[in-house]
Amino acid sequence: MDRARRLWADLARVPVVFPERGEASVVASPGSWMCPPGWAGIVALDGALLATVPEPGMVEPLRGALLRHLDLDLARLARRLPVREVLGPAALAYLDDDDFVAAHGEVEILPAGHPDVLALIASVDERDAAECGLEEVDSPVFVLREGREVIAASGHRTWLDTAAHLSVLTASGHRGRGLARMVASAAVAHALGKGLLPQWRARPEASRRVARALGFQEYGEQISVHLTT
Repeated sequence: MDRARRLWADLARVPVVFPERGEASVVASPGSWMCPPGWAGIVALDGALLATVPEPGMVEPLRGALLRHLDLDLARLARRLPVREVLGPAALAYLDDDDFVAAHGEVEILPAGHPDVLALIASVDERDAAECGLEEVDSPVFVLREGREVIAASGHRTWLDTAAHLSVLTASGHRGRGLARMVASAAVAHALGKGLLPQWRARPEASRRVARALGFQEYGEQISVHLTT
């Protein structure tokens, strides 16, 4: 958890320390990487909250709201805030070498951006394509094929030389067969071999089940909110 806390504190892009359990910190950071520009980003980890806001005048109102509602999950918390739009929440899960439960399979390794991986992304609906984030990976992509067609793929993107943010996608007609677990297992093993902290951020329950099967443990949530002023 220490590495995850430091990661999110660094993503705030201003000097801040992730607070202790039962506390909330809010900092003004127009350049925060925790959320889209002009939005507020809120991360809950192990009973503590860290948030960034785009303007100094938003710090104390949001901090007061967070402290009053520390016991709420982020979806319920967002409903208590004056927001225009919400992205998330997504569960945040992490593992280390001792947690990892590998799923073995004969995977093929392709470079990021390979046409066969792009074809898989193009085959699913826009929501699934955006959710998986597979176009943004900077690692090799670990795939399974049926014939010549890639039907499952996974890779990761490095965050601040600390975390490996996992992405995984299975073709719509091939889900429920354990393929996501096999390709994601290869991507996790690659990340651990690089000394990175595997991070699984997901909203769909199916994706969260894959993470749990690999040994990931959910420690918190992340949400972005566009606050009214």
